[in-house]
Amino acid sequence: MRIDIITIFPDFFEHIFNFSIIKRAQEKKITNIKIHNLRDYSLNKQKSVDDYQFGGGSGMVMNIQPIYDCIKQLKKERKYDEIIYLTPDGEKLTQTLSNQLSLNKNLIFLCGHYKGIDHRIREHIITKEISIGDYVITGGELAACVLSDAIIRLIPGVISDETSALSDSFQDNLLAPPTYTRPSDFNGWQVPEILLSGDPKKINKWREEQAIKRTKNLRPDLLN
Repeated sequence: MRIDIITIFPDFFEHIFNFSIIKRAQEKKITNIKIHNLRDYSLNKQKSVDDYQFGGGSGMVMNIQPIYDCIKQLKKERKYDEIIYLTPDGEKLTQTLSNQLSLNKNLIFLCGHYKGIDHRIREHIITKEISIGDYVITGGELAACVLSDAIIRLIPGVISDETSALSDSFQDNLLAPPTYTRPSDFNGWQVPEILLSGDPKKINKWREEQAIKRTKNLRPDLLN
């Protein structure tokens, strides 16, 4: 999978993709992440990419021209499955959506700033809008990192034990069951005996029951 990220802060990503699973995915050539500085596509001397709103109002808006030209250039080089704008009013990111996006080959992530982007880009260029939650952060860069991580870890070959991702929270609209490791007794706190039984059927049944129980208690909305 190739992910092209359009941003006005390319240095933000300098180190963040060089750790853990995403780093290994790039080293294995499973994922290719490219960062594009939107200011490189600005036509004015100042390389600015924002301007005042038509109709007045506080806050600046990202210009249509640099975004359009950047995406136009990328689309000349390859076909993209989705052109995604990270925005608080987009579709809520879920595990189901992450699974769907992980099946794609080429994606563009556009990181917004200020009061957002010229709406004509959203109307005519963007194919999907995604929000990582019902809150506002400074820009789309953090959201792009979250989305990248959520997608890349699901691609076959990225995680050594591919069954691990299948047992994550939300995969079956259930939260993950409790997990434990050694020692089995710490400060008198005991690991459930069933996990020490060595009986896979009983252990799997226990985990399923615990997943349902935790979901009912913590996120009953998922069961709907």
